[in-house]
Amino acid sequence: VQLVESGGGLVQAGGSLRLSCAASGSTFSINSMGWYRQVPGKQRELVAGITTSGGSTNYADSVKGRFTVSRDNAKNTMYLQMNSLKPEDTALYLCNARGVDLAPYSYWGQGTQVTVSS
Repeated sequence: VQLVESGGGLVQAGGSLRLSCAASGSTFSINSMGWYRQVPGKQRELVAGITTSGGSTNYADSVKGRFTVSRDNAKNTMYLQMNSLKPEDTALYLCNARGVDLAPYSYWGQGTQVTVSS
C-alpha cells in the first residue's frame, strides 16, 4: 500500500484546510486509516482515525468539533477537513493505513506540512 498526502499549506488562525490521503496498491486489505501529526521534539500523536468498513471515527480531544475525517472508498482517499485552525495545530500531518495482507501491516505516507500563523 502506498500513501500520498496533499493539501497542506500556510493558513491564518481561524482558517481552514482540507488534507487528502490517496491510497494505492492493495487497498482492499486496508482496515483502518488515520491522520497523525508530528512536531519536532514531540511524540507523534493521533489526530483522527476512520475504519474502512463502517466508517467509525475517533478524534483527539484537542481537535474534536473542529476537524472531520472522512473516506471515499471509491477513490481510495481519506480526507481531513480542518476548521478553526490554531497555531498549535502547526505540524507535519501524516497518513497511516493498517490492515492485513498475509500479515498485519502499518504504512505511512511522507506527510504534508500545515502551518498556522497567529
